[in-house]
Amino acid sequence: QSAYNNSVCDTPNLDSLASRSVVINRGYTSVSSCSPSRSVLLTGLPQHQNGMYGLQHSVHHFQSFPEVQSLPIILRNNGIYTGIIGKYHVAPRSVYDFDYMQTEPMNQVGRNITHIKELFRTFLNNAKQKDKPFFLYMAFFDTHRGSWSEDDVKQNGPFYNLWGDGQPGRGVIPDWRPHVYDPAKVIVPYFLPDTPATREDLAAMYTSFNRMDQGIGLLMAELKASGFLDDTLVMFTADNGIPFPNAKTNLYEPGQGEPMMISSPEHKENWGKKSDRFGSTMDFTPTILDWFNVPYPKHELNGVQARLTGKSLLPLAANPDDASFDHVFSSHDFHEVTMPYPMRVMRTERYRLIHNINYRAAYPLATDLYSCPTFQDILHRSKTGQPTHWFKTLDQYYYRAEWELYDLQADPKELTNLAYDPGHRSVFQAMNQTLFNWQAETNDYWRCLPHSILLGTQCHDMLNQEKTY
Repeated sequence: QSAYNNSVCDTPNLDSLASRSVVINRGYTSVSSCSPSRSVLLTGLPQHQNGMYGLQHSVHHFQSFPEVQSLPIILRNNGIYTGIIGKYHVAPRSVYDFDYMQTEPMNQVGRNITHIKELFRTFLNNAKQKDKPFFLYMAFFDTHRGSWSEDDVKQNGPFYNLWGDGQPGRGVIPDWRPHVYDPAKVIVPYFLPDTPATREDLAAMYTSFNRMDQGIGLLMAELKASGFLDDTLVMFTADNGIPFPNAKTNLYEPGQGEPMMISSPEHKENWGKKSDRFGSTMDFTPTILDWFNVPYPKHELNGVQARLTGKSLLPLAANPDDASFDHVFSSHDFHEVTMPYPMRVMRTERYRLIHNINYRAAYPLATDLYSCPTFQDILHRSKTGQPTHWFKTLDQYYYRAEWELYDLQADPKELTNLAYDPGHRSVFQAMNQTLFNWQAETNDYWRCLPHSILLGTQCHDMLNQEKTY
């Protein structure tokens, strides 16, 4: 059975990893955006605390504060050999510096699984020669979309799913056996319109995902051949929701929810089990520090002592039913620099609370999401008066209330906002207070907005509430 119950997309290697892992069914990203999410995974600090507020590249130019202590720096200072293969997309280099760095050209180090295998082999040999424990951050570029250039999409597919398949002009990835999927057979999730455009889009993503799956198999084989398989902690997750509307950059379930596995050789008795508890990408740094028995260094960040609010997932590997893993937080400010839409989120067993701080603005669209065939089809159908077959209207997607509260048991599609329902006032108030306490603990400079201003540690009313007459 597939680890994630998809009967169409072949993932035999991911399923094999799941059989030697605890699969965390409620795994969540800390922010559904590329650079910010990667910064959280590598620091354990939410993006609003580490400073990587949005994308790192080009005009966006976001980067973490220079005082941030990242995982590769902490581990190096404790005698551990560190490496990255694949997508980097964080800054500055002084904060995110690895001993072994193979990050360009991105398609070669993130999609060419033969090249990735060879780089991984070199890294393992280096670790052996140095006689050091090691940490490798393997950042596949699949299943990110490729270029949004029409010519590039025609040549290589929307997910670079045709690149390296051996056809004229596309090169060859020797270890890849391309799997092309029939759009008629893909599984369209509830949050996407069931249209030919969406089905073709998903079929392309399946091919890209299957290439990554084959890459995972190659890496696990290299780990075994090197003799490290039985004493290496392996963790698997993603940086954001799939690059489709209502998922990536959003913090609804399709955008916040992520695949998450932890394979601990010290807890083999739980391999193959699934946990319904909660894990976050914010938990990865504390987990890895726990694995190596390395303390988090004492230091200040913006005048406040930095501390990790995530926690090690090793206790969940030891006890998949550990009830203390009962909620997660997420935090978003930007994707691209032109997309200011800060959100703070708390997810519990039953509820999700979202605070849309810039709620008076239309929800912004990432360039790759706007350009994708699925969203272009929604736009075309909306313009021409055709049924979109989507579960929302464009107005519902663009214009959101300041507060959103959803009962995930009664309303898994998150269509009925209970934040202003008197019957849920106590739930709203309790979650609101817990969320605010976490914001204060992480020195969130947005915590008083949009109706107050932060002066020192106190919120002061700006008298800008909406008029109700």
